[in-house]
Formats: sequence, structure tokens, C-alpha cells
Amino acid sequence: MKPIKVDEVKQPRIFIYDTTLRDGAQGEGISFSALDKIKIAVKLDSLGIHYIEGGWPGSNPKDIEFFHKIKTVGLKQAKISAFTSTCKPGRAAEEDNNLQTVIETGAQVACIVGKSWDFHVEQALQTSLEENLRMIRDSVAYFKKQGLEVIFDAEHFFDGFKANSTYTLRCLEAAVQAGTDWICLCDTNGGSMPWDIEKVVAQVVNEFACPVAIHTHNDGELAVVNALAAIRAGATQVQGTINGYGERCGNANLCSVIPNLQFKLGYHCLEIEEIRNLTEISHFVAEIANMPPYGQQPFVGHAAFAHKGGIHVSAILKNSGTYEHMDPALVGNRRRVLVSELAGVSNLLFKAEEFGIQVEEITEESRQTIEYIKELEHEGYQFEGAEASLELLLRRAFGKYEDFFELEKLRIIVGTNNGAAFGAEAVIKIKVNDVVVHTAAEGNGPVNALDNALRKALGEIYPSIQGIRLTDYKVRVLDEKDGTGAKVRVLIETSDVEDTWSTVGVSENIIEASFQALMDSVNFALLKKGTQ
Repeated sequence: MKPIKVDEVKQPRIFIYDTTLRDGAQGEGISFSALDKIKIAVKLDSLGIHYIEGGWPGSNPKDIEFFHKIKTVGLKQAKISAFTSTCKPGRAAEEDNNLQTVIETGAQVACIVGKSWDFHVEQALQTSLEENLRMIRDSVAYFKKQGLEVIFDAEHFFDGFKANSTYTLRCLEAAVQAGTDWICLCDTNGGSMPWDIEKVVAQVVNEFACPVAIHTHNDGELAVVNALAAIRAGATQVQGTINGYGERCGNANLCSVIPNLQFKLGYHCLEIEEIRNLTEISHFVAEIANMPPYGQQPFVGHAAFAHKGGIHVSAILKNSGTYEHMDPALVGNRRRVLVSELAGVSNLLFKAEEFGIQVEEITEESRQTIEYIKELEHEGYQFEGAEASLELLLRRAFGKYEDFFELEKLRIIVGTNNGAAFGAEAVIKIKVNDVVVHTAAEGNGPVNALDNALRKALGEIYPSIQGIRLTDYKVRVLDEKDGTGAKVRVLIETSDVEDTWSTVGVSENIIEASFQALMDSVNFALLKKGTQ
């Protein structure tokens, strides 16, 4: 399908309701502090999100703290929503502590979850169907009297509709009669099919004048497409989370929902310039959640617009539309070309240009370089995750670079001292032009000792080396069947105040592989700083 052009967005406005701070925080391994929530809310507001659900203030002190602090932040446009359930069976809304807590937060919006599946009413709530309708009516009416915007989340709506559509629709009717501003249809168990979602939502939109929202879960890998189906059927609000975080398999991923609605279906969700922040915010939330970013995530993933096959790269260099469904810049991402054993000369030339290496034409030299890279990949090198090593390799191949130092001698001693913990000492001898430096340094392990010794040896000649630090170190065994004699690949990540880069080394000796990666890391740092 041809993407919608930016100036072709003509469909109705769709409101985005973010529940990352509540539903997303229910995902396994995710826990936000009150300060974390404030930081994320500010980012979501900058993206242009219309509603930010801060949490369930009746459930824990952390959410109460968030609602009190967010009032002092001064968001640009987002409305803060507080989540709660309907009042309890047999209790008046104005006497329910959960509902009172929502009022105390000062939130502009109350999102009330209520049962809409008769099975849940009788089994989970253990009350009558009529009492559940009373709970819905009274809870919505109570918040409306307090001047709040109200969203009624009909929990298990689609499962309830299959079991007893008459009662499920009566639940919506109770909320509408009490004055709710939105009725939100929830696929709580995440098992509905898109065609069922679209059919049922269309019926609800036709029967009720109240605006309709959609809330989908991803248990069937259909949360995003189910949300889109609901919008096509007439819903005008979609609830979801950044990166699809959420309980079990997660919620509808807003990082996919928003660009699909805006650029593929022509709906107006957010401003075009705001959507350009989507990739940055996806990574920001992942960092705060302490979850590794998913590289293959559509639209915002590191690999979403990465090209590896030589035929693909050759085509996108002529016209990016040949292998890209949209311009990555629209969501703040970028095109990446990978160089590997699957690469062709086109990949090489693209990367050389990206690194600022002037290559006028395809020569025998460039073809030999590709073959050399393929040989290295066959030996176990992987340049997709080590672009600093790749840049050094290309610069050497095209005569645009020489190493800043030469290794003449290296010795490492590992052991204990008087029964103390194991440590290491590295003795290193390097040559810079005609200057020979011979020194030693200790570390808590051989790689740390190597790093310290190399910095010590280079520090007086290249003072800028002191400004970099090793931030990550990974080892991958390439031939498990060879046991302790197996070849290993070492990936090192290094950072300074401005940037982060990765380098690679491969050997049967883990120390040698580590030193290869360290050498590239330091050489790249010196190249980047323009050191003479």
C-alpha cells in the first residue's frame, strides 16, 4: 500500500490515550518509580499524547505521589487520567474510598473499569447483574458531578458480547445514561479477531451517540491490527502503551498504532513534527523501564530500516521506495546499511559515504575489500554491531587512515596475592612514531588490566584518551562443540561525553580477542577526536 503523504491527512481526529504508566507497568520485569513516571509523562506530553493515564491511586502510595507531583510540572497539553474501578457491590459511589482517592488526586479525567461480561459479574464480583449496572451508573454519575471527564472501560467487552450481547450492551447503556464522555471497548484477554472487532465496534458506534474508544491486548499478536480495525469501524480514541509494554503479552503498541493511523490510513493523530520524536521516546521509555530495546520493532526499532542484502542496497540507493514502506525520518528513525557476508559493493560504497570516506567509483580494490570482509565474517567477525571496527577497516583499505600506535609486546599475569581475590597485571610495550612506551597496570581481571595499561601507556602522548570509558563488554562462544578451546567473539562498547561506539575482536584466545576490540576502540576514539 502506498503511504499517505503528509498533506493528504483528511480523516477524522483520533485521540491517543497512553496507559504505559499503569497498564504498561504491569508487564513482567517493569517497575516505575514516581520520578520515572514524571519523566515519561513529560516525554509523552512533548509527543502530543492527548491522555496520559498516571496509574491507580487507590492501589498504592507510589501512584498517589505521582498525581501530586505531576500537578507542579506544567504539561503543555496532555490531560492526566486516574484509573479506578466502579464502586463496590452494595456501596454507594460517594462512600467508596477508591473513587474518593481519584477526586483527591486532582486529575482531570477518571477512567473507570467496570465488568461487562456476565460471567465475570457473577464469578469474580459475585453479585447480581442488576447490581453491576447500578455500580456503573452511580460511579460515572459521581465523577460527572465532580466535574471530571469520564471514560468507562468496559472490561472483557468482546468476550462478554459473544456470551451475552444483550447484557454487555446494557452495561454501555448504563454508563451513557449516567453521562460518560467515552465508552471504551476492551479486549482484555487479547483473543479477539480483527473482523469480529470491526463488526462489533461498528454496531456500538451505530447504536450509541457517545464517542467510542478501543483498548486491546496482544495475546494473539493482534493488538495493533485490532486497534486499527476498531478505528476503521468508527472508534475515535485508541488506548495503548509505548513499545507495547503490558501484562502477559502486552498492550497495543502506540509506536506502531500512531504511524499506521497517520501515514497509512490518513487519520490525524498527532502533529507531524511531534511524530518525528517517536523513535527517541520509544528508546527513552525502554531505558527508564530497564528493558533492552527490541531491534526488530516496526517503525522505531534499530533494524526497522536496516538493509543487508546487496540487491536490496543497490535498489534503495537508486530509490528508497524499492525496499522501504515509508520514510524513516517521519518517525525519527534512519536508514541503515549493514556490511556482512551477504553484502555487495553497493553496501560498501554506502557505508564509505556514511563514514565520510570518498570513493569515486567501484574498483578492484573495493571488490577485494568486500571479499576480505566476507572472509572475516566467515571467521566469526560481526560488523553489524561493531561499526567503529568497520569504519577503521574501510579507512585502512582505502588508504585513508593509519593506526595511532603499534603493539610491540604484551604480557598478562593473573593470580592472587596472599590468598586475596584474583586480580591481573598487564605489562605492555607500544610504539608511537619513534617513541616507545613500556608500562604496566593492574586490574580486577585481565581485560580491565589491559584497558588500564593501554590508557596508561597512551595517556601522556594522547591526553584525550582519558575522556573515554568502556561501558559494555560481551563475549560470544562461536564453536560450542570445541569447549574451552572454542573461538570467541568479543564486542566492546565505549563512550565519551559525546558519543558511543562498538568494536569487535575474534580469536581462540579471549585475551587476544579482547585486545583486538580494545585496540580498535582506542584508535577510533583518537580518530574521532582528530588527534595528531
